[in-house]
Amino acid sequence: MGQGLRESVWDREGVIRSILEPVPIPRMARVRQRFEDRRISDLAGTVDLEFERPGIGSAIRPGASVAVAVGSRGVANLAEIVRAVVANVKRRGGAPFLFPAMGSHGGATAEGQRAVLESLGVTEASVGAPIRATMETRVVGRTPGGQEVHLDRHAAEADGIVALGRVKPHTSFRGPFESGLMKMLAIGMGKQKGAESVHAGGFGRMAGAIPAFGRVVLARAPVLFGVAVVENAFEATCRIEAVPAAQIEAREPALLEEARRLMPAILIPRFDVLVVDRIGKDISGDGADPNITGTYSTPYATGGPEFQRYAVLGLTEGSHGNALGLGMADLTTRRVWDHTDFDEGYPNALTCREPHVVKMPMVMANDRLALQAAIFTCIDIDKEAVRMVRLADTAHVDVIGVSEALLDEIREDARFELLEPPSELVFDAMGNLF
Repeated sequence: MGQGLRESVWDREGVIRSILEPVPIPRMARVRQRFEDRRISDLAGTVDLEFERPGIGSAIRPGASVAVAVGSRGVANLAEIVRAVVANVKRRGGAPFLFPAMGSHGGATAEGQRAVLESLGVTEASVGAPIRATMETRVVGRTPGGQEVHLDRHAAEADGIVALGRVKPHTSFRGPFESGLMKMLAIGMGKQKGAESVHAGGFGRMAGAIPAFGRVVLARAPVLFGVAVVENAFEATCRIEAVPAAQIEAREPALLEEARRLMPAILIPRFDVLVVDRIGKDISGDGADPNITGTYSTPYATGGPEFQRYAVLGLTEGSHGNALGLGMADLTTRRVWDHTDFDEGYPNALTCREPHVVKMPMVMANDRLALQAAIFTCIDIDKEAVRMVRLADTAHVDVIGVSEALLDEIREDARFELLEPPSELVFDAMGNLF
């Protein structure tokens, strides 16, 4: 398609609109899904207590430079937790600095990775420590298979390293180590080169690659300890645990199982259409967490609801135009097309060896047409009583929208609470949802 066609009036002859205009959009109700809601009220105090544990605060020598690894995920209370870690390092005489530990994210540039941290509220002013961003690495060793293990140059030159990360199920594979401290050691801290090396065998080998690379970093780099964060179904911090470097491999699998148990979900097992208002790298590595949506990019992870069509209506501001994960959708909108920055998403997809995750699905001019197209293309359903679920995003699934046809099922399940009765969706003059 030439540049002129891309910028032309969409649906020039009105054919798409004429096909889809008769398709009824169901009335939607708001319901609450009930999940466990244990959370930490005093984050800084909890971090303070963790630094008193054996092998944590005592691992920091006075005058030592300490590199604190911070990733690109939208971890709840991230700036506050990082600030508390920095304060505790200083309290014990260390000289902390932060470095982006996010593999190829941020467009695989130092400036882009610094910008990602800033978008998450992590700045030198907010946490009390400088940020040293680079894509340069040092090779600290090799895996038993002979692969080079990379480490951020600034971290490699520091006297000590603290890995701070959220432990949770990964979006593309299953194993004892998924998203968490070992993955940060193996991939995040290795920058683009390290991430590329770990991903070289694809997600089918990731469960073995992460501990293989992580063990080299633990053995050959000055890792002091990790600070593991676990969140509940409401994206609220429910555990902060400091783990000495020598215990990370043994401890993390139990933290992963806790995170898996606490994860939110769509509690309706089967329906017709899933609508997600926005996706973004600040929400999930796959834009929308497939552990919730069931829209996995690989065959190495399973679970979630069953449905026919998946529509994505927007991108978060914090995604910086990185539309990774959009390729799993069937329908999207011109708004997403206009805000997609291929320079942000393509390095990430190339590094992961998963080009299909940045493919562009069928693009509709607005939200209304995207919903109608999703319904229209479903097979063997009652289109006058379509079973549709709508999420704001996969970070907020406690309150969801469900179509009228699902209400009988909802009313019989104690895990749901009806908040608002069904009503017509409201679209603006451009055909987009308010």
